[in-house]
Amino acid sequence: MLEIRDLDVHYGGVHALRGLSLTVAQGETVALLGNNGAGKTTTLSAVSGLLRPSGGAILFEGADITREHPHRITARGLVHVPEGRRVFSTLTVHENLQLGGYLVRDSAEIRRRIERVYELLPHLAQRRGQQGGTLSGGEQQMLAVGRALVTGPRLLLLDEPSMGLAPLVVASIMELVADINAGGTSVLLVEQNAAAALRIADRGYVIENGEGVLEGPAAGLREDPRVVQAYLGGV
Repeated sequence: MLEIRDLDVHYGGVHALRGLSLTVAQGETVALLGNNGAGKTTTLSAVSGLLRPSGGAILFEGADITREHPHRITARGLVHVPEGRRVFSTLTVHENLQLGGYLVRDSAEIRRRIERVYELLPHLAQRRGQQGGTLSGGEQQMLAVGRALVTGPRLLLLDEPSMGLAPLVVASIMELVADINAGGTSVLLVEQNAAAALRIADRGYVIENGEGVLEGPAAGLREDPRVVQAYLGGV
């Protein structure tokens, strides 16, 4: 579904990604792990068109999207939920969700998608008239994901959805990601909480200094001593 081949990205004089390669198959959840500054967010930004690679290729469903504009990539069904939630604080929950349908011309389809989000996240349905900025951090994260679902993703790019959230809320977010994947949407998950990510992922990649250093089934990575020591607290 998604194939990244030997990807290079530069920020001015900084070589942020160095020949990175990874794949996401239809129906998979793939975790992308690494320390701060490893290149995880850069990878998602390059895939979604927010950054222009300096080398390599990105293919989505067989089409080369390496230099395609972000709105065209989104229209293909590759939808990015960036780090930091970024909900519209003065708009209501419902208005935020409506904005997720900006590329959808059929207003009835937008309404159907919003209702599906409310079914998946009944807590948001109860707050549909509440301003986004008054929600808790966990609720804002769910709203950001719900807005992306209204766009109609076939592949969802999630950047640090658990950042700054309490453990119980993290568990709810991960359950939501698992439910989205079970509904047929593939997921590329960037997550600092490696233990939580590997519990719901099918496969994973570890990157350091912009380079892929490990990959494999999630169950295998959970047992790999290098992953345990570096990302799972050494236990």
